[in-house]
Amino acid sequence: MSAEIKVPTLGESVTSATVSRWLKQPGDAVSTDEAVVELETDKVSVEVAAPESGVLGAHAVDEGGEVEVGSLLTTVEGSSGAKPTGQAAPAQAPAEPAPAPAAAQKPAREAANPSGGVNPPPRTSGPVSRPATPPADVAGHAPLPSAAKLMTERSVRSGDVGEGTGKDGRITKGDVLAFLERPAAPAAKTAPAPAAARADDPREERVKMTRLRKTIAGRLKDAQNTAAILTTFNEVDMSAAMAMRAEYREAFEKKHNGARLGFMSIFVRACIAGLREFPAVNAEIAGDDVIYRNFVHMGIAVGGANGLVVPVLRDADQMGFAAIERGIASFGKRARDGQLKLDELTGGTFSITNGGIYGSLMSTPILNPPQSAILGMHKIQDRPIAVAGQVVIRPMMYLALSYDHRIVDGKEAVSFLVRVKEGVEDPRRLLLEI
Repeated sequence: MSAEIKVPTLGESVTSATVSRWLKQPGDAVSTDEAVVELETDKVSVEVAAPESGVLGAHAVDEGGEVEVGSLLTTVEGSSGAKPTGQAAPAQAPAEPAPAPAAAQKPAREAANPSGGVNPPPRTSGPVSRPATPPADVAGHAPLPSAAKLMTERSVRSGDVGEGTGKDGRITKGDVLAFLERPAAPAAKTAPAPAAARADDPREERVKMTRLRKTIAGRLKDAQNTAAILTTFNEVDMSAAMAMRAEYREAFEKKHNGARLGFMSIFVRACIAGLREFPAVNAEIAGDDVIYRNFVHMGIAVGGANGLVVPVLRDADQMGFAAIERGIASFGKRARDGQLKLDELTGGTFSITNGGIYGSLMSTPILNPPQSAILGMHKIQDRPIAVAGQVVIRPMMYLALSYDHRIVDGKEAVSFLVRVKEGVEDPRRLLLEI
């Protein structure tokens, strides 16, 4: 008996995936629930496990191949055929050779005139690219002498002018003048010539772009092409937040079963307060409509094994500091392990990204469509600032808010960022909701 291993349901609106890596080879012994293949979707990587113990059958799809939900990946044969440890896997059947490429199509003119003759130039509705002298009448529209003279001077074909208004359809001088006054038809755009293949240097390594990276690239480019992205900046004094964290860190961890008090929960709560006051920052453009939300699904950018992902804290506006910290810690761990679920990466209404953990001092974050704004946090750095007329050294952080100017006005964006600054610089405001 054998059991089939098929592509599982990958989440809402996800219908296909790429086989990124086979973890087991044909003939390998596998155990129940042991991962045998890794699939890559537009959002995350998913491991598919064996439904029962046995010996893995032939791969139905090679690495890099595209698979649909429900399609066959491989099979697991009965455990009686399991090979002993160290036994070489049976050789796979060689892949069938790819079909020869289709012959190049003949040029359009050659196809239109298979006899090999030269086709006449295309007709045009304007005085563009006309021959030096009008050819013989091709449609029976003989021009009057005055019209013929003007047509010769202006390189106009009788066939371009068409039937005249004179007796028996003859072309008059007025017909030619009317034709010359018509707007010229726009020249057809020709496709650019394909770029010559790039010759790789022997010291270079060419690696195929992953499905996730291609999706990220496409989405970010779409954001640039669609939204009117603008960024506003401010800076925040982290002294109060750092003092609160130092004073209550141990008590917080003890009270909330190991949840660690970090700065991210403070920023999340500060953003939620700002989003309540300026709902356009939490809204979305849908066609000709604007969708305003009375909830906050907060996207938190975290680094994963396959790049940056943005899992979503749903109903973050209903969470306290401890719940936010636990959620973020869980996202970070599962992102590193590649265990995030697809539904955890969709539905965000606003996002926060922290380039400071990598040492970034300043950046302009890009929107995560269809969201209308994203907050960028940065490195905390001691800098001299003026306080009450005195120059003092304070731990400062630059903040950046990128927003879609189509829906968020500059005043709203700047005011929102000021509210975030006020909440972080005095966390008591967040507790008192002022």
